[in-house]
Order: sequence, then structure tokens, then C-alpha cells
Amino acid sequence: MSDGPLRVPLPEVSDLIAPGEPLPFKVLDAAGRLLLNAGQVIAGSAQLQALLERGACVEYPDVVAVRSARAAAQAASAPAAATRKRNLHDRWDEQIGSLDRLLRTLGRDARQAADIEAFADGYVELVERDTDLALFHCIRQDDRRFALYGVRHAMHVATIVLLAARGLAWSTDRSRRMVRAALTMNCAIVELQARMAEQSDPPSRKQIEQIQAHPARAAELLRASGVADADWLALVHEHHERAGGGGYPRALPEVGDEARLLRAADVFSAKISPRALRAPLAPQIAARQLFQEDGGGPTAGALIKAVGIYPPGDFVRLRNGEAAIVACRARADQAVQVMVLLDAKGRAQPQAPRRDTALPDYAITGALAERGGLPRVLPEQVYGLPEP
Repeated sequence: MSDGPLRVPLPEVSDLIAPGEPLPFKVLDAAGRLLLNAGQVIAGSAQLQALLERGACVEYPDVVAVRSARAAAQAASAPAAATRKRNLHDRWDEQIGSLDRLLRTLGRDARQAADIEAFADGYVELVERDTDLALFHCIRQDDRRFALYGVRHAMHVATIVLLAARGLAWSTDRSRRMVRAALTMNCAIVELQARMAEQSDPPSRKQIEQIQAHPARAAELLRASGVADADWLALVHEHHERAGGGGYPRALPEVGDEARLLRAADVFSAKISPRALRAPLAPQIAARQLFQEDGGGPTAGALIKAVGIYPPGDFVRLRNGEAAIVACRARADQAVQVMVLLDAKGRAQPQAPRRDTALPDYAITGALAERGGLPRVLPEQVYGLPEP
């Protein structure tokens, strides 16, 4: 601690935080990586407990500043704290904390399979509640909390495979198995994913060995957790295999449709996710690469159709010159709906007017090539504060 900034363990500042209220300071993990920014909300006790288990801490100067500010405020007046109403976005935050805790404890108890299945069922319900919002989370990854990269990635892949499986008219049981596999396929390397997402150097030899071993190790952890579904375990074991060989860990010459879809969603999601070493690919470029690799097969087609050419969270240019963010995918009864960020002269649009891209002036001319000057857009700004 003497070589870096002085930090205070989270339990020692528990009086300054509470689930459902904005954080007064940023929260770091034991390695100093950002977990939560000031102003974000710890949605529930499960997320708070997960932070405590990870050795979360706060920088000492921030603690001093918050305590001083609160003491001054109390001396002047003590207004009653407003009660914050829980909303749908809180549920998404809760899912992150719950999955983080679940993945980090797999293999400790042979009864954990039921917990995984319950979480997956709840996640399916959440995605189906608003699929545009679910895809927005997959595409618009603006914050750089790399400490949670692996957890978020698992959720994004689960969203994509669920929607693609539905598009392929797979059964409910088959779709749910895909979600369970997506959420757990990388359970053996959650910490490694976080480190690799934030490091500026290529993977080391040891990291590559861990990556190549993780499908088999993840299947082992799931068995130790009580998972007896052979198809689920096989999916996890084979999610990096490639048809014709060349995949790992066993270089299988033949791969089933489910494993092909899981691998495609895994690769697609990784390509559109930011890391310290590289910027994310635009969804259209990642989709084109996937389509070419799959030879235009049904796996790539189902995934691209599920996500959409211009998915929620993507930045686009309109015919009238405005820059906008996609809010809703095209449906049978409506075209893509967008929210304007910049006018044709590049000026910010604080009121963020909505546009129907079916109208000629507002038609999408393509994905926005230059995105550096665009503001960060939170899901609350696009979708409001719906009931949980």
C-alpha cells in the first residue's frame, strides 16, 4: 500500500453507502481496478456482498472528503433523504452482481446447479422483458470497468444466443440450455478475462495455456457444482471447437449447431467489446467477418438477424446529417427508431429528439464512422425508468 494510493476496505466505510443510493466515491477491487464509479448504485445486498468478497476498497482521500462534506451538511441542516424508487435498470445491475458472485463460487457445493438454473431462468425473463434494452447493453459498452469484463461478456453472449435460438425456432428447453452454457462457459477464467481486458500487452504464454484449458476446466467446475446435463456440459467443453478442426481443446473435426452458435456469439461479442489494447469493432464489421468465416451459413445468419444490422446502442448517420443512437430495432410494424445526439452541424442536441427512420429525411445512411466526439449515453436516457 505504501507504493500506491492509500485505500480503505469497503467494510470500513459501510456507513457511507447503502443499496439503492448513489455511491459517493468510486469503488475499486483489490488490484485497484475500477468496479463502480461515483454516482452509480449498488442495487441490492447481493451485489454489496459480492463487492465485499472481492476485497473492494475506496481511496482514502475520497473517504475523507465524503465524511467532511456530510459532517458539514449535518451541521447546517439534516434534510430527509429522498426515497429512490427501484426501476428496471436496477435489475440489470443486480444481475451483474449476482452472476459475479455465482461464477466465483462454482465448484464449492454440489447443489449449486439449481442456483445457476434459477439465475438463467431469471435472466431469460429479463431479456424478454425488453430485448432492445438487452441488446443495448451488449452494444453500448462505454464504461471501462474491465474488472467485470468476464461477467458482462457472459451476459452479452447469453442475450445473443437466446435471441438467435428463438430466430432458429429452437425449443424452449434448447434455448435455455444455450443460455446456461453461455453464462457459465468461461467460469474458470473470470479473473483472467478481467486482467487481459485491461492489460496493454499481448497475452503471455501462461495466459494462453489457461485460455486453451478453460473449456475443460469450466466443465469440471460445473460437474462439481452438481450439473448433470450432458448436453450443457458438452456445450461448455466445445464452445471453442471449430468445424473441420483447428479449435480447442480437442480439435474436433465436427461440431454441433449449438456449439457453433455459442462460439459465434462468443467471438462476435468479444470483437465489439472494448479492451485496453484495442478499440471495439463496429457491429457491422464484426457481423461481416462472422458471415465470411461461416460461409454464409445459418449460424451467422441467425445471429446477425437477431442482433440487427443497426442494433440498439449503435451510432448511425441519418440522411439529414444528424448523428443518432439506435433505440429500437426494426420490427414488422415499424422501422428502426433512433435518438438524435448531434445535429447536421455537429452541435449537441440536449433534448435528444426521436426519429422514425421510415421517413425519408431520417433514413439511416450508414453506421457512424467517427465516434470520438459523441457523448456517453446511458440506458436510462434512451429507455426512461420503467418499472422493475
